[in-house]
Amino acid sequence: MRYIVIGAGAVGGTIGARLHQGGHDVLLVARGAHYEALRRDGLRLITPESTETLDIPAADGPVPARDDDVLILATKSQDTISALAGWPSDLPVACAQNGVANERMVLRRFDRVYGICVWLPAQHLEPGVVAAHGHPYSGLLHVGRYPQGVDDLAERIAGDLGKHGLVGLTQTDVMRWKHGKLLSNLGNAVEALVGHAPGREKVVEAARAEARALLDRAGIAYSTPEEEASLRGHQVDVRHIEGIARGGGSSWQSLARGSGSIEADYLNGEIVLLGRLHGVPTPVNEVLRREANKFAQDKRPPGSMPLETLQALIDGRCAA
Repeated sequence: MRYIVIGAGAVGGTIGARLHQGGHDVLLVARGAHYEALRRDGLRLITPESTETLDIPAADGPVPARDDDVLILATKSQDTISALAGWPSDLPVACAQNGVANERMVLRRFDRVYGICVWLPAQHLEPGVVAAHGHPYSGLLHVGRYPQGVDDLAERIAGDLGKHGLVGLTQTDVMRWKHGKLLSNLGNAVEALVGHAPGREKVVEAARAEARALLDRAGIAYSTPEEEASLRGHQVDVRHIEGIARGGGSSWQSLARGSGSIEADYLNGEIVLLGRLHGVPTPVNEVLRREANKFAQDKRPPGSMPLETLQALIDGRCAA
C-alpha cells in the first residue's frame, strides 16, 4: 500500500516521514519552493532526539494512481478542494486536518472517506524542513471511517501510523474527537493575532464557551479536555529543539510564512456558521474569524495586534 501525503507541511511532512521510517511506500505532494527542496534534497526531519534527511519521493500534483494508493490529506481546510483536483475519486481519502468540514466536502467526490484527529506539535517555516516537537512520539492520531465506524482500512492505517514515531488509534466516533479538537483550535486565531500576550486566555475561553453552548444546543457530541489528557498522557509532550524556536501553532505559522490565507473560516468560522443556522449570535468567534482573515490577506506578522485592541473589537461586537 502506498501512502500519498497531500500537503507535506508540518503535519503532513511528519506523518509522511514517520510512515517512511516505518518501512512504507510514501509519496509527498507539495508546492513551490518546498516541493523543489524535497525533490532536490529530501525531507529534513528535526525532532528533540535527532535530525535526519529522508529520501522520500515527491511530486507537485497528481501522479498516475495505483490500486493500493491511500490519500492522506494534510492541507489547510481552505485548500481541500483544490488539493484533491485530479486525483481519482475511487481512492480512499483520510483527512488529517483540523476542523470538521473537510470530510463532508471530500465525501461529495470520494466514496471512502476517513477522519484523522491530529495531535501533532510541529512546524514548517523553511522549504524542505519540518520540526516535530512531540516526545517520545511525534503525534497521536485517531482514525475512523466517516461519518462513523471503523473498518479494515481504518485499522490498517492506524496500525501503519503506529509503527514508527507516532501513536495510531482507531475510534468509531472520530468526529466526536475532531469536534473536541475544534474547541481547542479556536484559540489558534488568538495566538496568531496577539501572540502569547498575558491575558489572552480570557479571549480563548470566551470563544470556547460560546462554541460549547452552540454544540450543546445543536446536539453535537465532542470530547472533553479531560478525556484527551487521559488518553494522550505523556506520549506527545512538547519538547524544545536546540536552535529552533517554536513560535506558534498552524495559524501562527500561516501568518509567519506570509501565505496569504489562514484556516479561521473553518475553525472559528465553523462556530459562526453553526450560530447562524441556529439563530444564536457568536460575536467572539466572528471577530476572531474576521480579524485573522484580514491579517492573512494583508500579510501582517503574527502577534502584532495588541490584546487591548482585540478585546475592544470583541466588546464592540458584543454590544452591537
